[in-house]
Amino acid sequence: MRSLSTIRNRFLTLLAVAGAVCLSTAAAAQTPAPPPDPPTDWTGSIGAGLSLTQGNNNTVNFSAAFDSVYDPKHGNVAKFTALFLRGKKDGELVVDRTSFGARDERTMSPRTFAFGQVDFLKDTFKQIDSLVSPNAGFGYKVVDSEATKFLVDAGAGAAWEKNPGIDTKVYGAITLDEKLTRQLTPTTTLKHAVSSLLKGNEPADGLYTVSLGLGVKINARMQLSIDLLDSFKNRPPDAAKRNDVALITSIAAKY
Repeated sequence: MRSLSTIRNRFLTLLAVAGAVCLSTAAAAQTPAPPPDPPTDWTGSIGAGLSLTQGNNNTVNFSAAFDSVYDPKHGNVAKFTALFLRGKKDGELVVDRTSFGARDERTMSPRTFAFGQVDFLKDTFKQIDSLVSPNAGFGYKVVDSEATKFLVDAGAGAAWEKNPGIDTKVYGAITLDEKLTRQLTPTTTLKHAVSSLLKGNEPADGLYTVSLGLGVKINARMQLSIDLLDSFKNRPPDAAKRNDVALITSIAAKY
């Protein structure tokens, strides 16, 4: 039989080891988890779409879109957008539209903000070679929650419009805009926007753009977008049609 001293020594050794394991486990539990990566100031997406049909009609439609937001969580928020649409039917160009926008917003209160922006538009079938409009104004966030964001704004400025065969026209401009985003499900977002550019001395002569769409998340970085875009100019040059509607389906990469 083992001596009592040997058994006692082994018991003390096991007790010491168990105590050391318990202390190390407790220390590990008290060690704080590493902090998450800080959110980036830049967010946005880049998307592109292509559709082809062949048969009674041969069509090729291409779209590219870009949007980016710089939000340092204090001070000004900068927003940039771009959209390019081009389509052919039986070899004939039927859609040719390019637009850019840059906007700076300054928060004045939890609900109100001031903004300044510059917009550019080229639309072959509205007979607009170029339309540049800088303006500034104020906006109000009607709803500002995690699930729903709805804002309206109004501004004033000027516009330089060039139409084919006509000298550039310069006029005062009024803008009226609204934008809605609604998170329907964790993966689906409803998007709606209306933008209006009115001549200051002739408000009935206006350019309106209405959009309605859905964004469906594919994964953490990719999203399917389906958008209906309606462009309406109340008094287009010559015999150009007042209304153009485009259905845009694209895949966007978010960052």
